Amino acid sequence: MLDVLVVGGGYVGLAVAVAVKQAAPHLAVEVIEAAPEDAWKKDPRASAIIAAATKMLEVFGIWDRIEPEAQPITRMIVTDSKTSDPVRPVFLTFDGAVEEGRPFAHMIPNVAMVGALRDACAAAGIRIRHGVMATGFQNTGPSADLSLSDGNVVSARLVVACDGVRSKLRDMAGIKTVTWDYGQSGIVTTVEHERPHDGCAEEHFLPAGPFAILPLKGNRSSLVWTERTGDAERLVASDELVFEEELERRFGHKLGAIRATADRRAFPLGLTLAREFVAPRLALAGDAAHGIHPISGQGLNLGFKDVAALAETIVEADRLGLDIGDLNVLERYQTWRRFDTFRMGVTTDVLNRLFSNDVTPIRVLRDFGLGVVDRMPSLKSFFIREAAGTTNGGAPKLLAGEAI
Repeated sequence: MLDVLVVGGGYVGLAVAVAVKQAAPHLAVEVIEAAPEDAWKKDPRASAIIAAATKMLEVFGIWDRIEPEAQPITRMIVTDSKTSDPVRPVFLTFDGAVEEGRPFAHMIPNVAMVGALRDACAAAGIRIRHGVMATGFQNTGPSADLSLSDGNVVSARLVVACDGVRSKLRDMAGIKTVTWDYGQSGIVTTVEHERPHDGCAEEHFLPAGPFAILPLKGNRSSLVWTERTGDAERLVASDELVFEEELERRFGHKLGAIRATADRRAFPLGLTLAREFVAPRLALAGDAAHGIHPISGQGLNLGFKDVAALAETIVEADRLGLDIGDLNVLERYQTWRRFDTFRMGVTTDVLNRLFSNDVTPIRVLRDFGLGVVDRMPSLKSFFIREAAGTTNGGAPKLLAGEAI
């Protein structure tokens, strides 16, 4: 029987496995992943990783490998305009450093991060089973039995669901969610441009939703482009000329000529919050527990905060001789993470509703508010430290760069 079985081999699932196994090598930990073994190598996307998450990767011993591929975000600007406006006034700017030599965030190619986490799993002796899905979940008292699509049944003292926002394991356990659709989709792609970005990230608030330009290594940037779902589907299906013309209208000419260099994909956007993060023998982490709007760039980082809190809960319970899958033990994790997740879900929901419109009185008020914040250095400093995950003194040890 396993001690911990992680369902889902993305960043969050792999990080849970590494965090637990490195802190408690005697625990038997495995990961199951529905995708084929090499599928992760074909992911062209990149993700924003906050400073607190890089500290956790340092504890794992893999940040030195990831850092050469990571682009520090040295500055961020925020604008609010119509798509047709010839000039986009900057209402808010942030400097990127939260500590000496540590920017508040990095952009990291997904393949670099997943590859490093997979190597850490291999070094720790964590088995990853590929091409299998969970088809049944049953709590049998001292353990949980997980039925797999290959016909096997695996028993574990604790199962961790990291299988995404449409988590089948969450549904099997009977955990309900609060869910609504924004009627928006996020178009994700990568562009090359003539001039360097100098590490500057940009968030343009447009009537259909935010248009984020996130710097990558070299003269490249990752885009998260929010549109109404029908328009997003039309743009993704359009030919290259139409797509790049619409892209240029939003991107502008400040970095010279631009060209999309990766497949464009559209993902429906909504809010999903699990009513419970835990059940007997089960814990939810990452998107299985919460799916939020990308307006703040915090979705993956919420998942890494889950990793740090859950791993600390498991390891400390084990050191005390407690049952790591007992509901009373898992309640600590839920208490630790649920309020922060709810707060971030509400914040992104309010921001999206506030900025994804072109109502003149609302526009005037929000631009006034942005201008006020821009003139208050102490408040800006608080916001950037909050975004970097460095303001909370009660944060899990891994997010402070400490081993469990």
